[in-house]
Amino acid sequence: MTENKKLLNRVLRKNRVRAKVSGTAERPRLTVTISNMHVSAQLIDDVAGKTLAAATTVGTKAKGTMSEKCAAIGTEIAKKAKKSSISAVVFDRNGRQYAGRLKALADAARKEGLEF
Repeated sequence: MTENKKLLNRVLRKNRVRAKVSGTAERPRLTVTISNMHVSAQLIDDVAGKTLAAATTVGTKAKGTMSEKCAAIGTEIAKKAKKSSISAVVFDRNGRQYAGRLKALADAARKEGLEF
């Protein structure tokens, strides 16, 4: 019962944020998905409906804790954004609390020069 309530609350938060947050070509939306095993991040232009860049641990032999994997993905997505000449993004937490793994990813991306 409580698991369903937690998931429902996260989905409600996600929908509330997505109603306000939208990415453009100049300032795409950086959306982060974190599962029990993997992390993925995408830069999305919502106006054109296209993914501009993506980074994931799926299919790689990434080692370390989940926080370390998140930091690696944050660094990788920032480098891909820089290569695509994107310097600023809108951060989409996907309904998650800004702490732990999500914070590690965001800090690593900021350290590489991505602004949000």
